Amino acid sequence: MTPFLHINGIRKTYGDVVATDHVELSIAEGEFMTFLGPSGSGKSTTLYILAGFQDPTSGDIKLRGQSILQTPSHKRNIGMVFQRYTLFPHLTVGENVAFPLRVRRMGQSEVAEKVKRALALVRLDGFEDRMPAKMSGGQQQRVALARALVYDPPVLLMDEPLSALDKKLREEIQFEIRRIHQETGVTILYVTHDQEEALRLSDRIAIFNKGKIEQVGTGPELYANPATHFVADFIGDSAFLAGELAGVAEGRAGLRFADGSTVAAVPLHGRGIAGQAAELMLRPERIELSPEPGPEGASLPVTVEDLTFLGNNTTVSARTGWGGALSVRLNFGHPLSARIARGDRLHIRWAPEAAHAFVRG
Repeated sequence: MTPFLHINGIRKTYGDVVATDHVELSIAEGEFMTFLGPSGSGKSTTLYILAGFQDPTSGDIKLRGQSILQTPSHKRNIGMVFQRYTLFPHLTVGENVAFPLRVRRMGQSEVAEKVKRALALVRLDGFEDRMPAKMSGGQQQRVALARALVYDPPVLLMDEPLSALDKKLREEIQFEIRRIHQETGVTILYVTHDQEEALRLSDRIAIFNKGKIEQVGTGPELYANPATHFVADFIGDSAFLAGELAGVAEGRAGLRFADGSTVAAVPLHGRGIAGQAAELMLRPERIELSPEPGPEGASLPVTVEDLTFLGNNTTVSARTGWGGALSVRLNFGHPLSARIARGDRLHIRWAPEAAHAFVRG
């Protein structure tokens, strides 16, 4: 079956600098796909090639089975929302939203109907005559969204559209974007470096790093089964405890640490052999803290270094016998939260699938 949108081996170089390195991705019609990664990872470059603002060095992009690379950006019928609102300051809200329709030479009555419908979609009914300068940042971004959607594009591209807004307003607009996606069914490709935003909005997430996609999956898939050290570190909070592989069998590994402590049967990502440097990854909310050791191979002794009350949980900072640092989260009301103190010697333990092992490159 031909994918709705297929990014086929896109590579973009600037001299010796590789911005994207054979990016390969298929997006289903109506999907909300987020490109997530740090600055310079290639996510915005990929988006701009899709929009037609940049040409790839090699590769292809197909929409409904047809290459769009030879089609000028203004004829690709793809909507775009930028970080800055890029509204025309001398035009009213209605005129801004109507602009792409007038470029397409639509009739006056059709333009008026589509503008009205687009503004209602972003909950700005009655704002047609308002000037952009008289509106808040959140309202201006809604206008930009209405303008991008007014001509019913099959694909909507969004490049860090909320990064200029404060946290409360950002969360409000995130909710609106999700609602609009559900109401319209438009295919959205969304660029952000904010993992929480990506997890809140997306059907699937593509993790970019150094011009490549490291892993694609839903939020729960990426969180529970990170394919690489980078993904494990970038999605969620993690502690990485350095050691070496003590043995490998059937995709699981034992690890040995500097003080002689060992753990066993940890899912291993990638290939490794005994004696190779490796790291044990543990997430703070998936670790249990206890006065008693846990099952053999899934427990380590630690010393409490600090406690931080954060309302719904208490974060316990601890250190292993060889000096590895980690955190444990105790939910509000946990019986240990009122009984432990700095300097206490306790044990961490975890379920077999809650830990991950990565070979150190």
